[in-house]
Amino acid sequence: MRRERAAALRAAGVNPFADHFAKTHDLTAAKALKDGTPAVAVAGRILQLRQMGKLAFLKLASLSGEYQIVIQDGQTKDFALWAKNLDLGDIVGATGTTFTTKHGEPSLLVAELTMLTKSLSPLPEKFHGLADIEKKYRERHLDLATNRETRERFLFRSQLIKSLRSFFESEGFVEVETPVLQSKPSGAVAKPFRTHHEALDFDCVLRIAPETYLKRCLIGGFERVFEFARCFRNEGIDPTHLQDFTMLELYAGYENYEFLLKLAERMFATIVKILGKDEIEFGGQKISLRGPFPRVDLVEGISREAGLDLASASDEDIRAKIKELKIEVANLPKLGRGNLIDALYKKVLREKIVNPTFIVGHPVELSPLSRRNDANPKKVDRFQLVINGWEVINAFSELTDADDQAERFAKQQKARDGGDPEAMENDEEFVRALAHGMPPAAGWGIGIDRLTALLTNSDNLKDVVLFPLLKPEK
Repeated sequence: MRRERAAALRAAGVNPFADHFAKTHDLTAAKALKDGTPAVAVAGRILQLRQMGKLAFLKLASLSGEYQIVIQDGQTKDFALWAKNLDLGDIVGATGTTFTTKHGEPSLLVAELTMLTKSLSPLPEKFHGLADIEKKYRERHLDLATNRETRERFLFRSQLIKSLRSFFESEGFVEVETPVLQSKPSGAVAKPFRTHHEALDFDCVLRIAPETYLKRCLIGGFERVFEFARCFRNEGIDPTHLQDFTMLELYAGYENYEFLLKLAERMFATIVKILGKDEIEFGGQKISLRGPFPRVDLVEGISREAGLDLASASDEDIRAKIKELKIEVANLPKLGRGNLIDALYKKVLREKIVNPTFIVGHPVELSPLSRRNDANPKKVDRFQLVINGWEVINAFSELTDADDQAERFAKQQKARDGGDPEAMENDEEFVRALAHGMPPAAGWGIGIDRLTALLTNSDNLKDVVLFPLLKPEK
């Protein structure tokens, strides 16, 4: 039937797939105009269509908002043609004069309607949009077209990234780009996606983090750098983890992690301005974004919550406690100490935190790239900002001693050879670069998807990723 109506338009000399349309206003701007404003041209997709004899009301939608246009016999050119051949989902342009209906609805009385794109397939659910969760992810184009909340969520994400970019530039940071294809999976403790480079004939990986290349920028003379980096980790999937995600990573030369603690609080002051409020709600839980944020020592926190003296506990003691608490951990017998502590931390401490909290005092085994604390070499100068049980920022003073770095890589490689698939591989190339000298520095990574989800009350990261990867349908 839609194709028949497209044919009818063609027969009447109307191209159902137009070349362009010159708008004078977006839908929200047109809606705010005074009554009687002439020659207003708008465009959008028809989401509602009500015909009443010689009058039809059309609700148009676009990224900017929604607006009602009215076509009327005697007022709109070719009214009879449009009355017979319009469908929900059609994209149209309209030119006319603004007015307000007797029900108080700002509208456009259309003098001339233009078919821009004839919709050949119906949109889901005439008024309520796409409701099925999986279909929202698989067919995001329909979700965007029919759900205003979805459009607003992704507009917010775009505004958030724009504001963060502006904030860091105002703090003296320079935006750079580093490789997605890398020879070593370095910069984090994670399992990589592996591939083969045909032209150069060698196996490589998709980056799990941009860290070692951003540090090369510091070695080369940059002092403050940041990157919005797409990263890839071939690990488990759940509402708070995706294998393909966006991370904001930055490094500040001549600074330490204390500088980043204060930078994080300044950044959240900027986010509060974007939101227009200092309190958000997530899953019915009120979360205050007001700084300053409290600090909790990781070792002390785990010891208190788990009833285990982590400072003196052996690897077997930690494994026993994990079993006692019935924490599900893959490959438990072969995990190194760092991953054992991490598994315990996530379950007994992190998930209990609601308001923004800095977790500090990480053991060195948990942070192969962090600088040791001068007062206690068993710990590193690191913090994680946790909100609602989610790690939002991971930050530390950077390791600049190439020999120390080489030793830690060797320990990671040993753990890997012993069966820990998430331990780091030895990155000799980075160690050689570090040996040329990197200034004292501090750096962090922020999961942009996770931050956006928290700020928009979205309980699944797929809700804030436009086109999340899904297993193909049969």
